[in-house]
Amino acid sequence: MPGKRARDPIPESFASIEEAAAFWDSHSTADYEDLMREVHFDVDIQRRIFLVPIEGHLAKEVAAIAEREGLGLETLVSLWLQEKVSGVPRAQITAAP
Repeated sequence: MPGKRARDPIPESFASIEEAAAFWDSHSTADYEDLMREVHFDVDIQRRIFLVPIEGHLAKEVAAIAEREGLGLETLVSLWLQEKVSGVPRAQITAAP
């Protein structure tokens, strides 16, 4: 067929998520559409994210600490907030409006 180019076969399995990512980083899914099938699934997203402004210099310092600890910025801030809240007596905590 004119204009049709050869494509690498999709491996039966990948040794790691990194190997799969490397394959798809270097291949287009458009080249494999004939191998795809339609799927249906439900998504039940329960996680909520709240954005809180932080002063620039403070955010940089926290980001540096997170990197040094090998954590993401969001993870470190969440851990710190959990520690702080766990130290507050339950009677003093009221539901947010």
